[in-house]
Amino acid sequence: MKSIELKADILMLIAAIIWGFAFVSQRVGMETMGPHLFNGVRFIIGSFSLLPVIWYFSRKPNNNNKPKSSNKMLIISGMVAGLFLFAGMTFQQVGLLYTTAGKAGFITGMYVFFVPLIGIFIGQQTKLGTWIGAFIAVIGLYLLSIKSDFSLSKGDTLVLMCAIFFAGHVLVIGYLAKRVDVLMLSLIQYITTGILSLIVALFTETITLHSISLTIVPLLYAGVMSTAVAYTLQVVAQQHAHSSHAAIILSLEGAFAVFGGWLLLDEQLPLKGLIGCALMLAGMLISQLTPKPTKSFQ
Repeated sequence: MKSIELKADILMLIAAIIWGFAFVSQRVGMETMGPHLFNGVRFIIGSFSLLPVIWYFSRKPNNNNKPKSSNKMLIISGMVAGLFLFAGMTFQQVGLLYTTAGKAGFITGMYVFFVPLIGIFIGQQTKLGTWIGAFIAVIGLYLLSIKSDFSLSKGDTLVLMCAIFFAGHVLVIGYLAKRVDVLMLSLIQYITTGILSLIVALFTETITLHSISLTIVPLLYAGVMSTAVAYTLQVVAQQHAHSSHAAIILSLEGAFAVFGGWLLLDEQLPLKGLIGCALMLAGMLISQLTPKPTKSFQ
């Protein structure tokens, strides 16, 4: 059992690394394309990228071991997960118009606090270390993002809203991943997010093939790696991980976002911001030091 949990942790860590560097591609993509069109195209790319994987596993003899569920339940599950993913990605992508990739990555990681907070209302027990770590992370967020007049910038506020919806997404995936086919769940949530994003883009942005061609490299990374690979790793790994525990590991994307922003975009943080990042990272790690809760709505 421990080896299964370790493999799940490794898969989620890989997802966090991919997502961290995805903030760079998302930030660069905003230079030539609107945020909603970017999300729509990346998730459609992610959907098509996942089809060969689904086809491969559908041919394996042990595929009958996957969770049994009706097509109706699977579709509804995927659409619900897709709604949370759409809301989170929309706030995040629009927020990236007004803030840096590094700050967006760390603030997105605040879902490490919102997951156990929401979990209280749905019957999850959360270990003390998670609350201590979350409190430290909130202090870090203050140093990273709060201005002298105690206000958040527009971009930081939008990304903080995205963290709330991503917390909901982590909890929804934690519940559904044990009950439905995880690959089909991933596919349906990607399609849902992609279609909703394209609908919004039709009414709010100018859509041209030229803008898509100019943004093809960021789109391919965000679509294939961040969407098809990383989000699928999340869904697969959360079959064997408590939601609050998963949120801690996945939120490490913030550290990799800061590193990616510094390495590839020459983004800099003042000393106060660096201390804030360090506290947020410390809070995420401290929450791992106490035993896991024994009961969960999962």
